[in-house]
Amino acid sequence: MKLEGIRTFVAIVEAGSITAAARRLGVAKSVVSHRLSELEDSVGARLIQRSSRRLSLTEQGEMFHRFSARMLGELDEAVSRIAEEGHELRGPLRVAAPMSFGLLHLGPALYPFLREHPGIQLDLDLNDRMVDLVGEGYDMAIRIGQLPDSTLVARRLVSSCSLLVASPAYLAEHGRPKHVEALSEHRGILYSNVHPNDQLRFRRADGTVTGHFATALQVNNGDAMRDAAIAGLGLAVIPDFIVWQALADGRLVVVELDGSLPEVGVYAVFPQNRHLTAKVRALTEHLAASFGDPPYWKFDREERSDRR
Repeated sequence: MKLEGIRTFVAIVEAGSITAAARRLGVAKSVVSHRLSELEDSVGARLIQRSSRRLSLTEQGEMFHRFSARMLGELDEAVSRIAEEGHELRGPLRVAAPMSFGLLHLGPALYPFLREHPGIQLDLDLNDRMVDLVGEGYDMAIRIGQLPDSTLVARRLVSSCSLLVASPAYLAEHGRPKHVEALSEHRGILYSNVHPNDQLRFRRADGTVTGHFATALQVNNGDAMRDAAIAGLGLAVIPDFIVWQALADGRLVVVELDGSLPEVGVYAVFPQNRHLTAKVRALTEHLAASFGDPPYWKFDREERSDRR
């Protein structure tokens, strides 16, 4: 029984298809099919039921996958610990992260880490969708905000907050709102992946209040929201890690209301049923140190109060 056959079988199960597994492993579909057939011959049982539409695990396949996934995790951990003792981090590492945060902050933090550890082969997936860490075979993901999934292990890397921003030109033309209720007199830019009520919920001493404004643009990317706000299309609630440079150079300003937006965490999350390998632990520590505490993108309200 070949180890590459077991890894291929686990990749098929996690990726959901032979085609996706081949893409993940970087080999041809025919190679994946051959390895699976060879593995099934070795164990003497059909592990995956093939059909024209989908793949499904047989009863024997489900049992074999449980043991195989656990064995591979322990094997990878053993190799990682041996490499750690030799001060060398090696092997594949799959990481998922939101698009804007990945481009603006994760990438620049990763590049020196990869130069320092050339034995790591990083597979970085930048996507705003909520990936399935276990089902899709990720070692780690970056998530921002609340973490409803209790089956994941999380490490808080840094804090972030959303800011209500607008361009100076927009405020000069339409005026600066002072109260949450006054947002209804303005046009706004919304993030389409989150319900508007969740984006415009402000905290006051006596509870929470939800603002509303006419929608000028709705888009599923924070960078596009920032650029639209700079262009003067309206107000927008955008994370500080996206708008920090535009605030620093004056292209955007923070609009302070009689309510505050909540602070959220930037987390590294890991599957609960996997060992944290040395390379995952090292990357997590590297990211926390790279972002800083407080993070380098943190908006200083007192320092820029003269812009109000």
